[in-house]
Amino acid sequence: MSTVNPRRWWALVVLAAAQFMVIMDTSIIGVALPQMQEDLGFSQGELQWVFNAYVIVFGGLLLLGGRLSDLVGARRIFVSGWAIMIAGSILAAAAQTAWVEIAGRAVQGVGGALIAPSAMTLLMMLFMHDPKELGKAMALYGAAAPAGGTAGVFLGGVFTEWAAWQWCFIIYVPIGIATLAATKLLPNVESRRGSVDVLGAVAVTAGLALGVFAVVRAPEVGWGSTATVLELAGAAALIVLFFVIQKAVREPLMPLSVWRVPRLGSANLAMTLLGAAWIPMWYFLNLYLQQVLGYGAFASGAALLPMTGLLMIFMTAITAKLMAKVGAKPLIGVGLLVLAAGLLWLAAVEPTGSFLVDVLPASLVAALGMSLAYIPAMIAAMSGAPQEQAGLASGIVNTTYNVGSALGLAALTAVAMSQGAAELGNLPKLTEGFSAAFVGAAIIAAVGGVITLLVMKSDKALAGPAPAPAAEQQGEKVTA
Repeated sequence: MSTVNPRRWWALVVLAAAQFMVIMDTSIIGVALPQMQEDLGFSQGELQWVFNAYVIVFGGLLLLGGRLSDLVGARRIFVSGWAIMIAGSILAAAAQTAWVEIAGRAVQGVGGALIAPSAMTLLMMLFMHDPKELGKAMALYGAAAPAGGTAGVFLGGVFTEWAAWQWCFIIYVPIGIATLAATKLLPNVESRRGSVDVLGAVAVTAGLALGVFAVVRAPEVGWGSTATVLELAGAAALIVLFFVIQKAVREPLMPLSVWRVPRLGSANLAMTLLGAAWIPMWYFLNLYLQQVLGYGAFASGAALLPMTGLLMIFMTAITAKLMAKVGAKPLIGVGLLVLAAGLLWLAAVEPTGSFLVDVLPASLVAALGMSLAYIPAMIAAMSGAPQEQAGLASGIVNTTYNVGSALGLAALTAVAMSQGAAELGNLPKLTEGFSAAFVGAAIIAAVGGVITLLVMKSDKALAGPAPAPAAEQQGEKVTA
């Protein structure tokens, strides 16, 4: 039967470090994008693939990562993920062409897809014995995300300004090796019998990639063109095929019965829309600072520090306390609406704007909304899952956030390009395009907030996943 791990808080440091690095991998390249665009020959519309190559593979394979964590053992998958992440980082740093860079980012995405759900599974196993400890551990683990975002924008600026953008990837090699050396602190979970639904993983990943590819190309080839229609139809067919496979196979990647878990559906919808609003905001704000206001890489990274600092403070010191008092539903709903307000404020940016007037106050409002919604949505999505499905629930919630991020960025990039963001050097048109993207992101966040407040079941205290039935617990042994 499960035992309390005496080294659980040290193990949490390793898991939080992994969360820190996975999130930093999405933020560190933000301020480096213009320099990478110049060196590797990306067009303005293609540049998003530096980000989307990671999140598509990451989001598409998270369910597989969660399933492997449940079957093979979370620590083994955690170690494998870091080995792959290191390899992808070396490839991305060595890239001399755009497509090699995209390939490196995709390999990093594979590593992240193994790291994230296995880390969450290990955290649940370490702390589910005590709801109070679990809440504290989740708050610290969640705070590692904005901390990684903060470090990413800062280090990305430092490396790009005074060294080279390649260091944004090289840094993962020594940190990854150090993390691998510390995995002896993590609990060793025995493997369980079962099969892996590889066909389902291929179908969902290919469907997501094809859908994003279609949306990215649509402004160029036409939304009504034969190519776009066929690509979107193919993406839809692959997603439908994924669900058919899940219903047909004996051990599916995502058992459809998991959606009976309370709040799982509404919380994951909230996470999808949160990612679809937040990531495009961060992406286009980076471009506005550098391509319109003329900031250098370091200055652009420093300009985002107040926003990420507020995120870290609120997630660690305030959000958990608020959730204990009012529950997840109001925080998620209000947080998304506050995010929408910040995005609408950002939509008022001017070609001759300034950081203090056009960026700082609006970005802080948006960050406040994100800090209110993110952790409550994460906990709400996992709170009812039994222990044996912890990896699956973690994979689902991370998948929906990253699917939302990829599709949101692709769609809003198309909006921005159609409104003038493709015209580099034309500051009024660039600003008009970025403003349109901020408006679109605000609409997405507002819709998410309204749906959450109307649909999600109320709660007063989410203590964490429900314990597994006694008969199932007896068959699962966790050792230090």
